[in-house]
Order: sequence, then C-alpha cells, then structure tokens
Amino acid sequence: MSSPVALSVAAAKQIQRENAAIARGLKRQDPELLDQLIETYQHRLMRYLMFLTGKREVAEDLFQETWIRVLRRGAQYNGEARFDTWIFTIARNLMIDLSRKRVMASLDEMREGGDDERPFEIVEDGPSPLEQFQGRENAAEVAAVILKLDPSYREVLTLRFHEEMSLEEIATVTRAPLSTVKSRLYRGLAALKPELLTLRERPQAEVRR
Repeated sequence: MSSPVALSVAAAKQIQRENAAIARGLKRQDPELLDQLIETYQHRLMRYLMFLTGKREVAEDLFQETWIRVLRRGAQYNGEARFDTWIFTIARNLMIDLSRKRVMASLDEMREGGDDERPFEIVEDGPSPLEQFQGRENAAEVAAVILKLDPSYREVLTLRFHEEMSLEEIATVTRAPLSTVKSRLYRGLAALKPELLTLRERPQAEVRR
C-alpha cells in the first residue's frame, strides 16, 4: 500500500507533466488544446470573475478577453507554475486594466480601509464558516453574501475555498505579500461569519413560525 507522501509526490509529478504538456501545446497554438482548456477551466474562471467584479456582463467580457490573451500569449507560459494560477493572474490583470480605463480605482484602492500588514495566523478548530456551507442547497444565497464583502476579501476567499489555492499561490495571483493575503483571508472570514450564521439560522426560524 502506497504511503500518503508517495501519493502526494506522484500527484505533484503528474501535475508537472500536465503543465509541461500545456506549455508545449500553447507554444504550438494547438486549437484542440485550447478547446480542452476552455472546457476544463471555464466554470472556475467565470466563477472567479463573477466574485471579482460582481457583475455578470463585465465578467463575461473579461472571460472572453482572458482566453484571447491565452491564445495570443500562450508562449509565455513555461509550465513552471500551475496553469490555473497563470490564467487567474491574466484575468485579474485584465480586470485592473479595465478598471483603469474606466477611471476606476484599482482593486486595492477600492477597499474601504487599508490592509493591516501584520501577519495573521488563522486558527480554526473545525471547518471555516464558508466550508460549512459548501454543497448546501442555498449556494446562491451564500454567493450573494460573499458579493457584499470588500472586493479584495471576496477575491481571496474565492481563491482559497473555491479554487483551493495555497496562500502562496494566492499571493502570486494577487501580487500581494503573503502577510497581506493572510490578513485579507482572516478579515474576510471575520466579516463573513455573522452573515453565514444568520443564513444558517434562517430556516430554523422559519420552521418555528
């Protein structure tokens, strides 16, 4: 029986091989590969853009532009980083460019307050409030709650819990220090917790009526 460590190493090597194959295909501008990538990542990318922008029309435009950028600049992907990390970085940069063109503030400037750069260590005895709601029938309500949060908070929460990225990978996508990522995740969860607790208690209150 294989040990967890051996399985983890094998999985990491498999991901490396897949990334290398994607890099080779993008350099050749392989149309079949692009179709496969769109099919594999379209739902995740659209979800990220929806949480990032809060507007479907804007998210759809950025979604299309992201894949155009992948087609045009695919040769820049060298396979060293995970492909999803690379494509989410492209999408985020396009969002920032769009914001600047519309004379909007950058993602960081849209915050109501500044980030506390002190590194927060998130201590959770069990699943986070967000994880407790994954798979529930009220997923749309949870998404609506997340959209109420500050843009930088909901971005980090989406990458961490929906895309299951590590804190280091999130730092790469957002181009933020690791301490800032930890701070945003901590504060995002703190802001989300009372909203989700209210959502969880709502059906119980309705039953008692």
